[in-house]
Amino acid sequence: MSETTLLIHDLEAAVSPAGRGPLRGGALGDLEVHSPASIAVSGGRIAAVGPPGEVLRDHPPGPGCETLDGRGKVALPGLVDCHTHAAFLGDRADEFELRCRGAGYEEIHAAGGGILSTVRATRAGSEEELLTATRRHLNWLLRHGTTTAEVKSGYGLDKETELEMLRVIRAAGEAHPVDVYPTFLGAHAVPAEFSSAAEYVEFVVTEVLPEAARLAEAADVFVERGAFGVPEARRYLEACAGYGLALRLHADQFSERGAVALAVELGARSADHLENTGEEGVRILGRSATAAVLLPACALFLGLPDPPARALVEEGAVVALATDFNPGSSFCSSLPVVMNLACTRLGLSPAEALCACTANAAHVLGLDGEVGRLAPGYRADVLVLDAPDWRYLAYHLGGDHLAAVVKSGSLLPAG
Repeated sequence: MSETTLLIHDLEAAVSPAGRGPLRGGALGDLEVHSPASIAVSGGRIAAVGPPGEVLRDHPPGPGCETLDGRGKVALPGLVDCHTHAAFLGDRADEFELRCRGAGYEEIHAAGGGILSTVRATRAGSEEELLTATRRHLNWLLRHGTTTAEVKSGYGLDKETELEMLRVIRAAGEAHPVDVYPTFLGAHAVPAEFSSAAEYVEFVVTEVLPEAARLAEAADVFVERGAFGVPEARRYLEACAGYGLALRLHADQFSERGAVALAVELGARSADHLENTGEEGVRILGRSATAAVLLPACALFLGLPDPPARALVEEGAVVALATDFNPGSSFCSSLPVVMNLACTRLGLSPAEALCACTANAAHVLGLDGEVGRLAPGYRADVLVLDAPDWRYLAYHLGGDHLAAVVKSGSLLPAG
Protein backbone atom coordinates (compact mmCIF):
# COMPACT_ATOMS: atom_id res chain seq x y z
CA MET A 1 0.00 0.00 0.00
CA SER A 2 1.39 3.42 -0.98
CA GLU A 3 1.74 6.02 1.73
CA THR A 4 -1.07 8.51 2.27
CA THR A 5 0.41 11.99 1.78
CA LEU A 6 -2.79 14.05 2.24
CA LEU A 7 -6.01 13.22 4.05
CA ILE A 8 -9.09 15.44 3.67
CA HIS A 9 -11.24 14.12 6.47
CA ASP A 10 -14.82 14.32 7.71
CA LEU A 11 -16.31 16.23 4.78
CA GLU A 12 -20.04 16.78 4.68
CA ALA A 13 -19.89 15.39 1.15
CA ALA A 14 -17.60 14.60 -1.77
CA VAL A 15 -19.37 15.09 -5.11
CA SER A 16 -18.13 13.96 -8.52
CA PRO A 17 -19.40 13.12 -12.01
CA ALA A 18 -20.28 9.44 -12.09
CA GLY A 19 -18.71 6.80 -14.33
CA ARG A 20 -15.80 7.32 -16.70
CA GLY A 21 -15.39 9.24 -19.95
CA PRO A 22 -17.83 11.89 -21.20
CA LEU A 23 -21.42 12.03 -19.97
CA ARG A 24 -24.14 12.67 -22.53
CA GLY A 25 -27.89 12.76 -22.86
CA GLY A 26 -29.81 11.84 -19.73
CA ALA A 27 -26.59 10.81 -17.99
CA LEU A 28 -25.03 14.29 -18.19
CA GLY A 29 -26.00 15.17 -14.62
CA ASP A 30 -25.21 11.79 -13.04
CA LEU A 31 -23.22 12.34 -9.85
CA GLU A 32 -21.53 10.09 -7.34
CA VAL A 33 -22.08 11.53 -3.88
CA HIS A 34 -20.36 10.30 -0.73
CA SER A 35 -21.83 11.81 2.44
CA PRO A 36 -20.05 12.03 4.82
CA ALA A 37 -16.71 11.52 3.13
CA SER A 38 -12.96 11.55 3.37
CA ILE A 39 -10.42 11.66 0.56
CA ALA A 40 -7.01 9.99 0.74
CA VAL A 41 -4.25 11.15 -1.58
CA SER A 42 -1.00 9.38 -2.40
CA GLY A 43 1.71 10.54 -4.78
CA GLY A 44 -0.42 13.28 -6.33
CA ARG A 45 -3.28 10.89 -7.12
CA ILE A 46 -6.54 10.11 -5.36
CA ALA A 47 -6.20 6.81 -3.49
CA ALA A 48 -9.71 6.62 -2.05
CA VAL A 49 -12.97 8.54 -1.67
CA GLY A 50 -15.66 7.28 0.64
CA PRO A 51 -16.99 6.97 4.18
CA PRO A 52 -14.47 8.43 6.64
CA GLY A 53 -14.11 5.25 8.67
CA GLU A 54 -13.33 3.11 5.64
CA VAL A 55 -10.87 5.60 4.15
CA LEU A 56 -9.05 5.98 7.47
CA ARG A 57 -8.91 2.20 7.97
CA ASP A 58 -7.56 1.44 4.50
CA HIS A 59 -5.36 4.53 4.07
CA PRO A 60 -4.10 5.60 7.50
CA PRO A 61 -2.03 8.79 7.54
CA GLY A 62 1.68 8.29 8.03
CA PRO A 63 3.96 10.53 10.09
CA GLY A 64 4.49 12.97 7.20
CA CYS A 65 0.87 13.09 6.06
CA GLU A 66 -0.78 16.49 5.73
CA THR A 67 -4.38 16.67 6.93
CA LEU A 68 -7.23 19.00 6.05
CA ASP A 69 -10.31 19.26 8.26
CA GLY A 70 -13.39 18.98 6.08
CA ARG A 71 -16.04 19.37 8.77
CA GLY A 72 -18.89 21.55 7.50
CA LYS A 73 -17.40 21.57 3.99
CA VAL A 74 -17.91 19.81 0.66
CA ALA A 75 -15.38 18.66 -1.95
CA LEU A 76 -15.61 18.80 -5.77
CA PRO A 77 -13.17 18.07 -8.59
CA GLY A 78 -10.96 20.92 -9.73
CA LEU A 79 -12.63 22.71 -12.64
CA VAL A 80 -11.41 22.30 -16.23
CA ASP A 81 -11.62 25.33 -18.53
CA CYS A 82 -11.34 23.87 -22.03
CA HIS A 83 -11.55 27.13 -24.02
CA THR A 84 -9.56 30.23 -23.06
CA HIS A 85 -7.49 32.93 -24.77
CA ALA A 86 -5.54 33.72 -21.61
CA ALA A 87 -2.28 34.74 -23.32
CA PHE A 88 -2.55 38.36 -24.46
CA LEU A 89 -1.35 41.88 -23.81
CA GLY A 90 -3.41 45.04 -23.50
CA ASP A 91 -7.16 45.27 -22.99
CA ARG A 92 -10.23 46.34 -24.92
CA ALA A 93 -11.98 48.46 -22.31
CA ASP A 94 -12.50 51.21 -24.89
CA GLU A 95 -14.31 48.76 -27.17
CA PHE A 96 -16.42 47.62 -24.25
CA GLU A 97 -17.56 51.20 -23.82
CA LEU A 98 -18.31 51.47 -27.54
CA ARG A 99 -20.45 48.35 -27.36
CA CYS A 100 -22.25 49.75 -24.32
CA ARG A 101 -23.15 52.70 -26.54
CA GLY A 102 -24.53 50.47 -29.28
CA ALA A 103 -21.62 49.48 -31.53
CA GLY A 104 -21.65 45.84 -32.64
CA TYR A 105 -18.73 43.44 -32.15
CA GLU A 106 -18.50 42.64 -35.88
CA GLU A 107 -18.67 46.36 -36.70
CA ILE A 108 -15.73 47.04 -34.38
CA HIS A 109 -13.79 44.11 -35.83
CA ALA A 110 -14.37 45.30 -39.41
CA ALA A 111 -13.01 48.74 -38.45
CA GLY A 112 -9.71 47.21 -37.30
CA GLY A 113 -10.63 46.66 -33.66
CA GLY A 114 -11.56 43.42 -31.98
CA ILE A 115 -9.08 40.57 -32.40
CA LEU A 116 -6.74 42.72 -34.49
CA SER A 117 -6.55 45.30 -31.69
CA THR A 118 -5.20 42.64 -29.32
CA VAL A 119 -2.88 41.40 -32.07
CA ARG A 120 -1.28 44.85 -32.26
CA ALA A 121 -0.85 45.03 -28.47
CA THR A 122 0.56 41.51 -28.22
CA ARG A 123 2.98 41.99 -31.11
CA ALA A 124 4.22 45.23 -29.53
CA GLY A 125 5.11 43.65 -26.18
CA SER A 126 8.07 41.54 -25.16
CA GLU A 127 8.04 37.82 -24.48
CA GLU A 128 8.68 38.50 -20.80
CA GLU A 129 5.75 40.92 -20.65
CA LEU A 130 3.49 38.33 -22.24
CA LEU A 131 4.68 35.65 -19.81
CA THR A 132 3.97 37.94 -16.84
CA ALA A 133 0.48 38.74 -18.16
CA THR A 134 -0.34 35.09 -18.86
CA ARG A 135 0.70 34.04 -15.36
CA ARG A 136 -1.49 36.80 -13.97
CA HIS A 137 -4.44 35.55 -15.99
CA LEU A 138 -3.85 31.97 -14.81
CA ASN A 139 -3.96 33.31 -11.25
CA TRP A 140 -7.41 34.72 -12.00
CA LEU A 141 -8.62 31.35 -13.31
CA LEU A 142 -7.20 29.51 -10.29
CA ARG A 143 -8.85 31.93 -7.89
CA HIS A 144 -12.22 30.70 -9.19
CA GLY A 145 -11.40 27.00 -8.95
CA THR A 146 -9.89 26.22 -12.36
CA THR A 147 -7.03 23.74 -11.96
CA THR A 148 -6.66 22.72 -15.64
CA ALA A 149 -6.96 25.10 -18.60
CA GLU A 150 -6.54 25.16 -22.34
CA VAL A 151 -4.87 28.37 -23.59
CA LYS A 152 -4.86 29.39 -27.25
CA SER A 153 -2.45 31.42 -29.32
CA GLY A 154 -4.01 33.54 -32.07
CA TYR A 155 -3.05 37.07 -31.07
CA GLY A 156 0.19 37.01 -33.06
CA LEU A 157 -0.88 36.08 -36.59
CA ASP A 158 2.71 36.20 -37.75
CA LYS A 159 5.38 33.56 -37.36
CA GLU A 160 7.46 35.23 -34.67
CA THR A 161 4.59 36.17 -32.34
CA GLU A 162 2.57 32.97 -32.78
CA LEU A 163 5.60 30.87 -31.81
CA GLU A 164 6.36 33.29 -28.97
CA MET A 165 2.80 32.88 -27.69
CA LEU A 166 3.05 29.09 -27.72
CA ARG A 167 6.42 29.20 -25.92
CA VAL A 168 4.93 31.53 -23.32
CA ILE A 169 1.83 29.36 -22.82
CA ARG A 170 4.01 26.31 -22.20
CA ALA A 171 6.37 28.21 -19.90
CA ALA A 172 3.51 29.74 -17.92
CA GLY A 173 2.03 26.30 -17.33
CA GLU A 174 5.33 24.79 -16.25
CA ALA A 175 5.71 27.36 -13.47
CA HIS A 176 2.06 27.58 -12.35
CA PRO A 177 -0.30 25.36 -10.34
CA VAL A 178 -2.83 25.35 -13.20
CA ASP A 179 -2.03 22.62 -15.72
CA VAL A 180 -1.99 24.29 -19.14
CA TYR A 181 -2.70 22.72 -22.54
CA PRO A 182 -1.62 24.94 -25.48
CA THR A 183 -3.68 25.25 -28.65
CA PHE A 184 -2.39 26.74 -31.91
CA LEU A 185 -5.07 29.19 -33.07
CA GLY A 186 -3.06 30.27 -36.09
CA ALA A 187 -6.27 30.88 -38.04
CA HIS A 188 -7.99 33.34 -35.70
CA ALA A 189 -8.28 36.34 -38.06
CA VAL A 190 -6.69 37.56 -41.29
CA PRO A 191 -3.99 40.14 -40.52
CA ALA A 192 -3.81 43.33 -42.58
CA GLU A 193 -0.63 42.31 -44.38
CA PHE A 194 -2.45 39.51 -46.27
CA SER A 195 -4.96 40.10 -49.06
CA SER A 196 -7.13 37.04 -48.45
CA ALA A 197 -7.91 34.29 -45.98
CA ALA A 198 -6.61 31.66 -48.41
CA GLU A 199 -3.26 33.45 -48.81
CA TYR A 200 -2.86 33.77 -45.05
CA VAL A 201 -3.72 30.10 -44.43
CA GLU A 202 -1.06 29.01 -46.94
CA PHE A 203 1.47 31.12 -45.07
CA VAL A 204 0.46 29.57 -41.73
CA VAL A 205 0.53 26.01 -43.05
CA THR A 206 3.89 26.29 -44.78
CA GLU A 207 5.79 28.77 -42.58
CA VAL A 208 4.38 28.55 -39.04
CA LEU A 209 2.76 25.16 -38.51
CA PRO A 210 5.91 22.98 -38.67
CA GLU A 211 7.37 24.75 -35.63
CA ALA A 212 4.05 25.47 -33.91
CA ALA A 213 3.13 21.78 -33.95
CA ARG A 214 6.09 21.02 -31.68
CA LEU A 215 4.73 23.44 -29.06
CA ALA A 216 0.96 22.82 -29.21
CA GLU A 217 -1.39 19.99 -28.28
CA ALA A 218 -4.25 21.05 -30.56
CA ALA A 219 -5.17 23.41 -33.39
CA ASP A 220 -8.18 25.72 -33.72
CA VAL A 221 -9.74 27.88 -36.45
CA PHE A 222 -12.38 30.63 -36.40
CA VAL A 223 -14.96 29.79 -39.07
CA GLU A 224 -17.06 32.92 -39.55
CA ARG A 225 -17.87 35.70 -41.99
CA GLY A 226 -14.98 38.11 -41.97
CA ALA A 227 -12.63 35.35 -40.80
CA PHE A 228 -12.27 31.92 -42.47
CA GLY A 229 -14.62 29.86 -44.61
CA VAL A 230 -14.87 26.10 -44.80
CA PRO A 231 -12.31 25.73 -47.65
CA GLU A 232 -9.62 27.61 -45.72
CA ALA A 233 -10.54 25.88 -42.46
CA ARG A 234 -10.31 22.46 -44.13
CA ARG A 235 -6.87 23.24 -45.55
CA TYR A 236 -5.62 24.45 -42.19
CA LEU A 237 -7.11 21.65 -40.09
CA GLU A 238 -6.05 18.83 -42.40
CA ALA A 239 -2.51 20.18 -42.35
CA CYS A 240 -2.59 20.42 -38.55
CA ALA A 241 -3.93 16.87 -38.26
CA GLY A 242 -1.00 15.74 -40.39
CA TYR A 243 1.29 16.96 -37.61
CA GLY A 244 -0.67 15.01 -34.99
CA LEU A 245 -2.56 17.94 -33.47
CA ALA A 246 -6.07 17.45 -32.10
CA LEU A 247 -8.63 19.62 -33.91
CA ARG A 248 -10.97 22.30 -32.55
CA LEU A 249 -13.24 24.83 -34.28
CA HIS A 250 -14.89 28.13 -33.40
CA ALA A 251 -18.30 27.45 -34.95
CA ASP A 252 -21.57 29.32 -35.53
CA GLN A 253 -20.80 32.25 -33.23
CA PHE A 254 -22.49 34.88 -35.44
CA SER A 255 -23.72 32.78 -38.36
CA GLU A 256 -23.86 29.20 -39.61
CA ARG A 257 -21.06 28.65 -42.13
CA GLY A 258 -20.76 24.85 -42.27
CA ALA A 259 -18.30 24.61 -39.37
CA VAL A 260 -20.25 21.98 -37.44
CA ALA A 261 -20.44 19.57 -40.38
CA LEU A 262 -16.73 20.13 -41.05
CA ALA A 263 -15.85 19.49 -37.39
CA VAL A 264 -17.69 16.17 -37.38
CA GLU A 265 -16.32 15.14 -40.80
CA LEU A 266 -12.73 15.72 -39.65
CA GLY A 267 -13.24 14.09 -36.25
CA ALA A 268 -12.57 17.30 -34.35
CA ARG A 269 -12.51 17.17 -30.57
CA SER A 270 -15.00 20.02 -30.35
CA ALA A 271 -17.07 22.68 -32.02
CA ASP A 272 -17.13 25.74 -29.75
CA HIS A 273 -19.58 28.67 -29.38
CA LEU A 274 -22.71 27.48 -31.30
CA GLU A 275 -24.76 30.58 -30.45
CA ASN A 276 -26.36 30.41 -33.91
CA THR A 277 -26.48 26.67 -34.46
CA GLY A 278 -29.78 25.46 -35.91
CA GLU A 279 -31.66 22.20 -35.60
CA GLU A 280 -29.58 20.31 -38.18
CA GLY A 281 -26.32 21.29 -36.49
CA VAL A 282 -27.72 20.11 -33.18
CA ARG A 283 -28.67 16.76 -34.72
CA ILE A 284 -25.25 16.36 -36.33
CA LEU A 285 -23.45 16.96 -33.03
CA GLY A 286 -25.87 14.68 -31.17
CA ARG A 287 -24.90 11.76 -33.41
CA SER A 288 -21.15 12.44 -33.27
CA ALA A 289 -18.15 12.17 -30.98
CA THR A 290 -17.42 15.89 -31.45
CA ALA A 291 -18.16 17.80 -28.24
CA ALA A 292 -20.26 20.96 -28.14
CA VAL A 293 -18.37 23.51 -26.03
CA LEU A 294 -20.74 26.25 -24.88
CA LEU A 295 -19.53 29.71 -23.83
CA PRO A 296 -22.49 31.47 -22.19
CA ALA A 297 -20.40 34.34 -20.81
CA CYS A 298 -19.53 35.31 -24.39
CA ALA A 299 -23.19 35.25 -25.42
CA LEU A 300 -24.02 37.45 -22.44
CA PHE A 301 -21.07 39.79 -23.04
CA LEU A 302 -21.92 40.37 -26.72
CA GLY A 303 -25.71 40.12 -26.52
CA LEU A 304 -25.78 37.05 -28.76
CA PRO A 305 -28.42 34.32 -28.73
CA ASP A 306 -27.81 31.70 -26.09
CA PRO A 307 -26.49 28.43 -27.54
CA PRO A 308 -29.10 25.62 -27.74
CA ALA A 309 -27.85 23.75 -24.68
CA ARG A 310 -31.05 21.91 -23.83
CA ALA A 311 -31.55 20.70 -27.40
CA LEU A 312 -27.94 19.51 -27.57
CA VAL A 313 -28.33 17.53 -24.34
CA GLU A 314 -31.58 15.99 -25.51
CA GLU A 315 -30.00 14.98 -28.84
CA GLY A 316 -27.23 13.21 -26.92
CA ALA A 317 -24.33 15.54 -27.68
CA VAL A 318 -21.26 15.72 -25.44
CA VAL A 319 -21.80 19.15 -23.86
CA ALA A 320 -18.98 21.04 -22.15
CA LEU A 321 -18.77 24.54 -20.67
CA ALA A 322 -15.90 27.03 -20.74
CA THR A 323 -15.26 30.70 -20.05
CA ASP A 324 -13.84 31.79 -23.43
CA PHE A 325 -11.74 34.13 -21.26
CA ASN A 326 -10.35 36.85 -23.55
CA PRO A 327 -10.02 40.65 -23.48
CA GLY A 328 -12.73 41.44 -26.01
CA SER A 329 -15.75 39.17 -26.18
CA SER A 330 -15.70 37.37 -22.81
CA PHE A 331 -13.63 39.08 -20.13
CA CYS A 332 -14.67 36.44 -17.60
CA SER A 333 -12.26 34.15 -15.75
CA SER A 334 -14.83 32.40 -13.52
CA LEU A 335 -16.20 28.98 -14.37
CA PRO A 336 -18.64 29.21 -11.41
CA VAL A 337 -20.17 32.29 -13.08
CA VAL A 338 -20.38 30.30 -16.32
CA MET A 339 -22.10 27.49 -14.40
CA ASN A 340 -24.64 29.98 -13.07
CA LEU A 341 -25.31 31.26 -16.60
CA ALA A 342 -25.68 27.69 -17.84
CA CYS A 343 -28.32 27.09 -15.18
CA THR A 344 -30.18 30.40 -15.37
CA ARG A 345 -29.99 31.06 -19.13
CA LEU A 346 -29.29 27.76 -20.88
CA GLY A 347 -31.59 25.48 -18.90
CA LEU A 348 -28.97 23.13 -17.47
CA SER A 349 -29.27 21.78 -13.95
CA PRO A 350 -26.45 22.41 -11.44
CA ALA A 351 -25.41 18.76 -11.79
CA GLU A 352 -25.29 19.02 -15.59
CA ALA A 353 -23.28 22.24 -15.38
CA LEU A 354 -20.80 20.63 -12.98
CA CYS A 355 -20.27 17.62 -15.25
CA ALA A 356 -19.92 19.92 -18.26
CA CYS A 357 -16.95 21.83 -16.80
CA THR A 358 -15.24 18.86 -15.16
CA ALA A 359 -15.53 15.41 -16.78
CA ASN A 360 -16.74 16.59 -20.20
CA ALA A 361 -14.28 19.48 -20.40
CA ALA A 362 -11.50 17.04 -19.51
CA HIS A 363 -12.66 14.83 -22.38
CA VAL A 364 -12.35 17.76 -24.81
CA LEU A 365 -8.70 18.12 -23.78
CA GLY A 366 -8.02 14.38 -24.10
CA LEU A 367 -7.71 13.99 -20.34
CA ASP A 368 -10.23 11.23 -19.65
CA GLY A 369 -9.06 9.29 -16.61
CA GLU A 370 -6.75 12.12 -15.52
CA VAL A 371 -8.84 15.03 -14.26
CA GLY A 372 -12.47 16.03 -13.84
CA ARG A 373 -13.51 13.47 -11.21
CA LEU A 374 -12.90 12.58 -7.59
CA ALA A 375 -12.10 8.91 -8.08
CA PRO A 376 -9.18 6.58 -7.37
CA GLY A 377 -6.37 6.99 -9.88
CA TYR A 378 -7.34 10.49 -10.94
CA ARG A 379 -5.05 13.45 -10.38
CA ALA A 380 -5.73 14.83 -6.92
CA ASP A 381 -7.22 18.17 -8.00
CA VAL A 382 -9.78 19.01 -5.33
CA LEU A 383 -11.86 22.06 -4.45
CA VAL A 384 -13.01 22.29 -0.84
CA LEU A 385 -16.00 24.60 -0.44
CA ASP A 386 -16.90 26.29 2.81
CA ALA A 387 -20.60 25.89 2.06
CA PRO A 388 -23.43 23.63 3.24
CA ASP A 389 -24.23 22.41 -0.29
CA TRP A 390 -22.04 21.82 -3.36
CA ARG A 391 -24.57 23.66 -5.53
CA TYR A 392 -23.40 26.95 -3.97
CA LEU A 393 -20.67 26.88 -6.63
CA ALA A 394 -23.27 27.75 -9.30
CA TYR A 395 -26.05 29.07 -7.07
CA HIS A 396 -24.14 31.95 -5.45
CA LEU A 397 -23.43 34.27 -8.38
CA GLY A 398 -19.93 35.65 -7.85
CA GLY A 399 -19.71 33.96 -4.45
CA ASP A 400 -16.42 33.20 -2.76
CA HIS A 401 -16.64 29.79 -1.09
CA LEU A 402 -13.26 28.20 -1.80
CA ALA A 403 -11.85 27.13 1.55
CA ALA A 404 -8.95 25.22 -0.02
CA VAL A 405 -7.59 24.13 -3.38
CA VAL A 406 -5.56 20.94 -3.76
CA LYS A 407 -3.53 20.61 -6.95
CA SER A 408 -1.91 17.27 -7.80
CA GLY A 409 -2.05 16.34 -4.13
CA SER A 410 -0.51 19.57 -2.84
CA LEU A 411 -2.48 22.02 -0.73
CA LEU A 412 -2.04 25.43 -2.35
CA PRO A 413 -1.38 28.53 -0.27
CA ALA A 414 -4.46 30.61 0.55
CA GLY A 415 -5.09 33.47 -1.87
